[in-house]
Parts: sequence; structure tokens; C-alpha cells
Amino acid sequence: MQFSLAHQVALVTGASSGIGHAAAKALAAAGAAVVINYNSSAEPAEELAAQINAEGGKALAIGADVSKEEEVERLFKETVEAFGSLDILVANSGLQKDAAAVDMTLDDWNTVIGVNLTGQFLCAREALRIFQRQGVREGVSRAAGKIIHMSSVHQRIPWAGHVNYAASKGGVDQLMQSLAQEVSHQRIRINSIAPGAISTAINADATAGEAGEKLLELIPYGRIGDVEDVANAVVFLASDLSDYIVGTTLFIDGGMSLYPEFRGNG
Repeated sequence: MQFSLAHQVALVTGASSGIGHAAAKALAAAGAAVVINYNSSAEPAEELAAQINAEGGKALAIGADVSKEEEVERLFKETVEAFGSLDILVANSGLQKDAAAVDMTLDDWNTVIGVNLTGQFLCAREALRIFQRQGVREGVSRAAGKIIHMSSVHQRIPWAGHVNYAASKGGVDQLMQSLAQEVSHQRIRINSIAPGAISTAINADATAGEAGEKLLELIPYGRIGDVEDVANAVVFLASDLSDYIVGTTLFIDGGMSLYPEFRGNG
């Protein structure tokens, strides 16, 4: 059994940069046709789609705000219209609006929950509807469909000053497990990935230089993660190599979730 995703269609939300961008590239390299979703940054998504198409793959960039029901419905409708099916959803869209709890506005709370948690629900719901209509496509995949939720080590590790983000990721954990419990008998596989410190253009200030050295104190493996570390896990969970993995969170964090600050304090 190989990693090949030939004849499958993948939709990656929030794929104009960072982890989503890398995941879309990796899925295309494994043979999937890929829909690259973006919200406000169309250019990098369209450039990636053009690159994949130029290299002989199939890709399309589609803009949509995943926190809005009508836009999610349109995103999935256009995906099926373009490629005829959907086999893989990577629910990756997420954002942060950080503040101490006493200073956090309701708008900042609602915005983060709306994208990070409600958005993942809306996308999963649309994917499930498609998977249930399609059923298992013989010769394509052993599953009727695969959903990969993008969570965070902060579904497990509390994060002062980021209560909206941490709450959203704790919610993603229970969303994923509850959905998996509900639909796995339909041969739909749902899992999560929980990245730790991953170097992207957006968080360069926190992962490079002096800040990066300080961050390494929390990473037993001794390096900051790359987006490819997460993208490789996405391809694995999307492939039949992981066909018996259901309702599980794969931590891609170099050991951050092991609470390394407690080493020697037992």
C-alpha cells in the first residue's frame, strides 16, 4: 500500500500560507486534485494553484470565509462542480486575537471561536454530507471520506493570554472525537493534528533569533518544526496507510506536550 492519493480530491481551508499552503502542496504531490481555500489573500493561493497545474497536477483556488455558513456551502459546491467529488477535507483555517482575559473584547472572542471552531464544524458538516452521498469509491480509497482537523498543542496545554484560542482548540478536540464516534461506522475517518511550535512567515518573530532560542526550552527534540513536518502527517492521515486510525490526535510538536519544564522536578 502506497501514499498515493491519485483520483482523490482534497479541500484545504486556510491554504494561502503556512501549514495549509504546505499541506495543499503535499497532497498535490501525492496525486490529489486540490482546492486551495483562502479568505483575504487570493494571490498566494492562486499562485500555488498555477504552480500545481503547471507541474501536471490539478488545483483550484477558491475564496471563502469559513465562519459564514453560506460561504462554506458555496465553497463545497464549487469544489464538487470543479472536480466531481470530494475525498479529503483538511479543516485548517485558524487565527489568533490575543489579550489578557480582562482586556479581551467579545468581538475578539467571537471571531476566534467563529473561525477556529464554528468554521471547522461548518466545513466538516458539508464534507460529511458529500461523503454520505458518495459512499466508498472502490479502487480510490478504503474510506468514504477523510477529515483532518487542525488543532494545536493548546487543546491540551493551557495558554494564559490566549483563552479564546485555547478554548477553540479544546473544542476542536471534542468536535473531532464526537464526529468520529458518530460517523465512523459509515467508513468515514476523522482525526486531528495538533502542531506545536511551527516556523511560518506569520510567526517568524516568535520562532527565530533570541525568541526562538527561548522557545527551544519547551521543545525536548531541540528544534522548531517546519510546515513540512505537519504536511507529511496530513498526507499520511489522508492515505490508506492510516485506514485503521480513527478519532485520534497526532501531536506534531517535538515533545512540547510532554511538559518538559517538569523534567527533574518529579
